[in-house]
Order: sequence, then C-alpha cells, then structure tokens
Amino acid sequence: MSHTGTENTGEEGKTVLGKVYLVGAGPGDPGLMTLKGKGLLECADVVIYDALVSPQILAMINPLAEKIDAGKRKGRHSKLQEETTQLLIEKAQTHAIVVRLKGGDPFIFGRGGEEMEDLVSAGVPVEVVPGITSGLAAPAYAGIPLTHRTYSSSVTFVTGHESAGKYRPKVNWSAIAHGSETVVIYMGVHNLPYIVAELSKAGLSDQTPVALIRWGTRPDQEELFGTLGTIVAQVEEAQFEAPAIAVIGDVVQLHRVLAMADRPKIQN
Repeated sequence: MSHTGTENTGEEGKTVLGKVYLVGAGPGDPGLMTLKGKGLLECADVVIYDALVSPQILAMINPLAEKIDAGKRKGRHSKLQEETTQLLIEKAQTHAIVVRLKGGDPFIFGRGGEEMEDLVSAGVPVEVVPGITSGLAAPAYAGIPLTHRTYSSSVTFVTGHESAGKYRPKVNWSAIAHGSETVVIYMGVHNLPYIVAELSKAGLSDQTPVALIRWGTRPDQEELFGTLGTIVAQVEEAQFEAPAIAVIGDVVQLHRVLAMADRPKIQN
C-alpha cells in the first residue's frame, strides 16, 4: 500500500500530513473483506470504525494503530456524525494513513458520500475503497439470487430508516412497489409495519414473498421467511430484531431450492 507522504494545506491553513481512506469492511464474514482494505488496516496509523464491523475484521488492524469506536446504533450514538468527520480531519493532520472503517460499502447507506464531501472541503486527501454491501451478500448467503431470468430482471435498494433530516428524502414506497421485481430494504425492521402497509396500499399482493436476514454472512445469521401479508405478525411472534436486510419479491421462493446447495463457508 503506497502513500506519498506529501503535505497539503487544509482548512484554516492547517497542514495535512496524511490521507483518509473510506474503507468498506463488508457485511461481517472476514473472508469478504477486500485485499485492498485488509492491506490498509495492516498499515494504518489510525482506524475509526463503526459498530457493525465484525471482531474478526477488527483483528486485522495494525496492533500499533490507534483504534477509535465511532459506532452508531439506533438510540445509541457514541459519536455524532459531525464529530466523526472532525476527528478524521484532525487525525489526518498528524498521521499518514487514517482509515475510516465502515460496515458494508461506504457509499451504500453508509454516509461515505457525506464524509467524503466534508474531507474534500477541508482540503484532506481522501480515497474510497469499496466493500461488499449487505444487500448483496446477505441474500446470497440465504440462497436468494436477487436477479433471475425467470423471476427478476431488476433490483431496487432502499433505506427503510426514514429519520428526520434533509439529507434523507422521504421514500416513495408507491414508486418502489412498481419500480422493479426485487426490492432490498436496509434498516427496515423498525418501520416494517409502515413499509408493508405502504407497499400493500400501492398494489403489491399480500402473497408476495418476503425474507428477513439478520446478521447476514455471520455465523449467527438468522432468516425469517413469509409473505407481505404475514411477515409483520411473524416478526412479532419470533421477536425478530434489527439489524436485518429485507428482500421482497418472487426470487425469495428460490431459497427453498438453493437451501439444498452448500452454504457459503463463513470464516472465523
């Protein structure tokens, strides 16, 4: 992993020694971490990581690196987003390789775009290292292909967590319902009753297959299968909790066929 070590002048004339790497850690299975991301962890001076990064991936970090937990969970934010970005800027002024380690992919509902904008505005060099997003990996590990020539020729990825804030516009669930054959919803468990009601109101059949996948690609991965008409009651009965990915569409039926195939081997 190369680094030029060139000094730059950032905001307010402060010298910027290093570079920030926005690295996707993938969904959990350490075998899905990219080689480029792993290499950066092994030579990083500082790693600022999210809550959903698995312990096995954290174990890849250079033992001499400064490690900072900036994890966010519903109702428990260890650091505000603005604090995290300011921390990245400050660390780049004193360290050569600063890694912002994010679960999944930095640019898929990971606020990576916002952090990149702020770093560029502050005059801090920044590079993005993509990761495998949970919306792709979790269904694959559950035996659900998101596209299939018979069942689905299009996929929509959407956030189910509609927090207040101008950075996140309200989801048009009616358009989502008719936009593609497969819908993958991130962070949708807490708002599932509302989402299901909106999709039903938009005309999706109550018989539409639904899968919920919790802790996707990890050894403790859990799955719950139902339909648009049954899934809310099933979640309550099973006490199924976040974090989970929801997959809606006919491709979910294929898990019965692919369940007979070998599951991906999850590394410890």
